[in-house]
Amino acid sequence: MAAHTVYKEPAPLTDRENPLESMMSRFNVAADILGLDEETYNVLKAADKQVIVHIPVTMDNGKVRVFEGYRVIHNTILGPSKGGIRYDKNVYLDEVKALAAWMTWKCAVVDIPYGGAKGGIICDPTTMSAGEIERMTRGYTLALKDVFGPDRDIPAPDMGTGPREMAWLMDEFSKTVGMTSPAVVTGKPLVLGGSLGRTEATGRGVMVSCLAAMAKLGMEIEDTSVAIQGFGNVGSWTAKLMFDKGLKIKAVSDISGAYWNADGINIDEAIAYKNAHGGRLEGFAGAVSMDAEELLTAPVDVLVPAAIENVITEHNAGQIQAKLIVEGANGPTSASADPIIYEKGISVVPDILANSGGVTVSYFEWVQNKQGFKWTEQMVTERADRIMTDAFEKVYQTSLKYNISLRIAAYVVAIDKVAQTYKFRGGF
Repeated sequence: MAAHTVYKEPAPLTDRENPLESMMSRFNVAADILGLDEETYNVLKAADKQVIVHIPVTMDNGKVRVFEGYRVIHNTILGPSKGGIRYDKNVYLDEVKALAAWMTWKCAVVDIPYGGAKGGIICDPTTMSAGEIERMTRGYTLALKDVFGPDRDIPAPDMGTGPREMAWLMDEFSKTVGMTSPAVVTGKPLVLGGSLGRTEATGRGVMVSCLAAMAKLGMEIEDTSVAIQGFGNVGSWTAKLMFDKGLKIKAVSDISGAYWNADGINIDEAIAYKNAHGGRLEGFAGAVSMDAEELLTAPVDVLVPAAIENVITEHNAGQIQAKLIVEGANGPTSASADPIIYEKGISVVPDILANSGGVTVSYFEWVQNKQGFKWTEQMVTERADRIMTDAFEKVYQTSLKYNISLRIAAYVVAIDKVAQTYKFRGGF
């Protein structure tokens, strides 16, 4: 097949900052490169199922409040659907649809037998008590008891949720089926069937992807500086694991602001400070404050956006100084920024590859629950690292074959796998 350029424009989009439109923009380019037939294209672009639920919750003041929740099943051609649940006041349906599709491609790119899904509830968990969050979580689980299932749809934590919420979800679902069902959800506490190595899995995958890309670009560890946007689970573990490897972390940021140290931040000290100060870096003496927006354009070699969607856009992409971007967050780069970054010669390890360490170890957790057998942390880590390294190499070789960016190459690998599976299963 003749080489394609990356930016053959797909059909005009109404809003290229909308995460669903951004996802479809990349999907369209990859589908064109693969020469996807119309039937397969139409099947793969649309979500299988969108469920909207309304959850009445008795609040601590005795009043009943109704929360709106979503679960989008994008695709189940490769296997049961998999994807997190986020609790956030800015959750909206298009975002959930985009995230569900990204999960399909993410599972396909690392070659695990899952389809994609995502869920969310519009709420502000920071203003709710543990009891209110528990009642909401159990209500959401009951509303979706016919959607969830260890062989149907397997949720996991996302923004605003964690092992606690997954334990409640597992317990409530187990009541509906009359037996303990640990495999219905991943990201659980260890004592409930959670996996060793799960907490740091996404950050570890970002680190492994980063080192693989650096090797291709001839970047030496001791000479490489990094800025990491976001210091939650993904950002802090990425920072910790990169720091342990010898990379110089010059900038980090969290909800309280951004922090810079030209000589490198001691990440162990930063994490200890954050844990001792309510999960915030504000006041940390090991770095000086900097403008949060400036972190993205700081003079570093590697930029890791590990917070939220659409932080790199056409408005700031031209000022980025990093040679390599490794996407820890889902959808941190809008479609409108892609051509600017590509023309600047910046390499990007895309979200559907870089942050797929989390779903990989979630898959291992599910397998252990199905087996009724616990793996050692070494088994988990070695297998996850191998999957991430193999996936990076496949995407890298695809980018060379078609003369395309790593982002489009990741979509090509993923869409090709799902499309081939669809055809082998017989289509419709």
